Amino acid sequence: MKKKDTLLLLAVLTLAVLSRWIPHPPNFSPIGALALFSGVFFADRRLAFLIPFSAMFVSDLLLGLSPISAFVYLGFAITIGLGIWLRSHLKARHVILSVLGSSVIFFILTNFGVWAISGLYPHTFSGLTACYIAAIPFFQNSLLGDLFYNLIFMGGYLALHRQSNIQHSISNP
Repeated sequence: MKKKDTLLLLAVLTLAVLSRWIPHPPNFSPIGALALFSGVFFADRRLAFLIPFSAMFVSDLLLGLSPISAFVYLGFAITIGLGIWLRSHLKARHVILSVLGSSVIFFILTNFGVWAISGLYPHTFSGLTACYIAAIPFFQNSLLGDLFYNLIFMGGYLALHRQSNIQHSISNP
C-alpha cells in the first residue's frame, strides 16, 4: 500500500471512530458510509471488511456493546457487499441507490433485532410493525448520516484521486 493510501486510510478510520464519540443525533454515524466506501475502494476484500468493523469495534469497546450488535454488524457486512458490487457499477445513480439501499437494509435488520431481542415489543406482527414505526425518526437520521458521510468519503476520495493521482482502488502493491 502506498504511503498516501495508508495516510488516507488512517484519516478515514480516525474520523469514523472519533465521530461516534462526539455528540451527534442518534444513528447519524459514519460507519455505514465507511462500509460502503470500503467495499467500493478497497481492492483487498479483507481490508474492505476489516476497516469498518475495526472502526465499529474500537468505538464499541468504549461506548459499549449492544444486545443487537450482531444485527448491526450484519447490516454493515451487507453494505460492504453492496460496495463491492458498486465498484464495477460506479455511476451516480448506482451510488445514490446503494446509499439508500444500505440505509433501508440497516433499518430493517437492526429494528428486527430490537423487536426480536429487546423485549420492548410483543413478538407478534403488530409488535414488529410498532417497532418499525417507532424507529422511523432513527431511520431519517441514519439516512441523512449515510448521505452526508458518503458525500465526504467518496466525494473527498475521488477529489483527492483527481488531484494527486491516487489509485482508484486502494490495494496492496
